[in-house]
Amino acid sequence: MPDPAKLVRTIALMNQKGGVGKTTTTVNLAAAMARAGRSTLVVDLDPQAHASLHLGVDPGAVERSVYDVILGEAPITECVRAAGENLMVLPSTTDLAAAESELASIPDRQKRLENAFRDFGDRAEFILIDCPPSLGLLTINALTAAREVIIPMQAHFLALQGVGKLLETVGLVSKAVNPRLRVTGVVLCMHDTSSSHTKEVVADMEGFFEQARGQESPWKFARVLRPAIRRNIKLAECPSFGKTIFDYAPQAPGAEDYQKLADGLLREWDALLAKRQAEAPVPEIVVPAPGDGVPA
Repeated sequence: MPDPAKLVRTIALMNQKGGVGKTTTTVNLAAAMARAGRSTLVVDLDPQAHASLHLGVDPGAVERSVYDVILGEAPITECVRAAGENLMVLPSTTDLAAAESELASIPDRQKRLENAFRDFGDRAEFILIDCPPSLGLLTINALTAAREVIIPMQAHFLALQGVGKLLETVGLVSKAVNPRLRVTGVVLCMHDTSSSHTKEVVADMEGFFEQARGQESPWKFARVLRPAIRRNIKLAECPSFGKTIFDYAPQAPGAEDYQKLADGLLREWDALLAKRQAEAPVPEIVVPAPGDGVPA
């Protein structure tokens, strides 16, 4: 039975723009958490199934996938596959592209993934959802099921403009169905620290988040997460081999950056758990009176 006191950290990684490092970040951040000994599940919610391929799962050979889970045709426990030590994946297939229209007439269509996670219990401490590059019903399912949002992006002006649309969607979902949803921050991918344009975009992003501190919004505690993920050809190569960066090129800068990013998130999580445990009420010890079946 799942432990009701055990928290599961569920993170949706989203960006409606393709090619920004979203899947690369989902897979390698999850792998870094698994390397730290934490049970981690990757949910591939993209019909392109790139996260599945990245983890060595051939979508053409998958019998049960996230599509079956979303449509209620199979329990999540029958669809999750091992992808390494402490690492699991709920794979995707191209069938998922039809889910948007098939879900349209189903009650609670935006909560299908949330209900599946409830059935999965605490088998994973971390769940990372690779959202599709769109703001449709699949992404709404991810945002309804998640507690946090991380936005992978490149530090370009147009990408910065797109973040506003993402935050608007997060705000709508937060108001309508998931008031607990929060934006953790932005991960800078394929980062070039020498570019003056890059520095300007990062400064603008940090300024925007700083201004949001005093507002009541899901991103009032958001920040630019560190370290930025440096541009690294090994990160682009490893998906074609069905490997994470840690299996393909463990000495590459990409492996170092993703491990440091994961370590920072894990430290914050562990501090939160410690605080939660310290604030938990101490159970009152009741001393039985003589005559209650206990010798005096």
